[in-house]
Amino acid sequence: MSETEIGALRTMLLSRPRPAGLAERRERLDALGQGYALAPDVTVRPVDANGVPAEWTSTPTADVSRVILFLHGGGYVSGSVASHRHLVAEAGRAAGARTLALDYRRAPEHPFPAAVDDAVAGYRFLLSTGVAPSRICIAGDSAGGGITLAALVTIRDAGLKLPGCAWCISPWVDLECLGDSMASKAAIDTMIQRDYLQEIGSMYLNGADPRSPLAAPLYADLAGLPPMLIQVGTAETLLDDAVRLAERAAAANVRVTFESWPEMIHVWHLFHPQLAEGRRAITAAGHFIRAATP
Repeated sequence: MSETEIGALRTMLLSRPRPAGLAERRERLDALGQGYALAPDVTVRPVDANGVPAEWTSTPTADVSRVILFLHGGGYVSGSVASHRHLVAEAGRAAGARTLALDYRRAPEHPFPAAVDDAVAGYRFLLSTGVAPSRICIAGDSAGGGITLAALVTIRDAGLKLPGCAWCISPWVDLECLGDSMASKAAIDTMIQRDYLQEIGSMYLNGADPRSPLAAPLYADLAGLPPMLIQVGTAETLLDDAVRLAERAAAANVRVTFESWPEMIHVWHLFHPQLAEGRRAITAAGHFIRAATP
């Protein structure tokens, strides 16, 4: 890891603080992602996935039978296919897969459980096109990691065949923000803090129980879920969310691969064009997905 790289990234983020308005917050996150150029060999194609706006991306070496269904982060209120396009495309390259990124409905306009419903609709869309469940990875970062788990639980409970694996990047699974790292990592996390998470969590819940299993999958029954990879940075306020999730999954007899990345901030993968550890984390996830979706 290059201290120069992570230091420069921290400086950049501190120079672009999160604005107060929701529209401005959405613009900021989209701008962060769109500030990185998409590789010239990536093809992008919009699609309607059972009523959910979505986007296919692929690279020349993609195995068309393997798909990553990606659910972007942004605290349920921001983020989009635009903010995460460069990350999703390179994840597909690493996994040798096509990717289907969902522009699921966001709060506060569409509170819980709209995002979960859209994720399941996207999965059903993939099945309807003939993609084998065993060749699908459901993945997401931050809030998208929470939606990933909620979608898996919903898919299981609906009696559908489960995907081959899941990949959770810096997952947010406790909407009450009770983890000790909320305080212990507050001084070094340049991305998110407890007050912000509680604000947007309230928007998403819209009065729902903060321990509802599909809103806060830390409290869900995880038994029977497919193998999952959890990646988290040690400089994250959400570190304990990932640790507790791994413990809950292991206790439910789920095969878990847990990776803590020293000094990394929240969803460092987004910054992979300027951060070697971001590229390494994506590569590691690609190896995991290939092995779990043979």
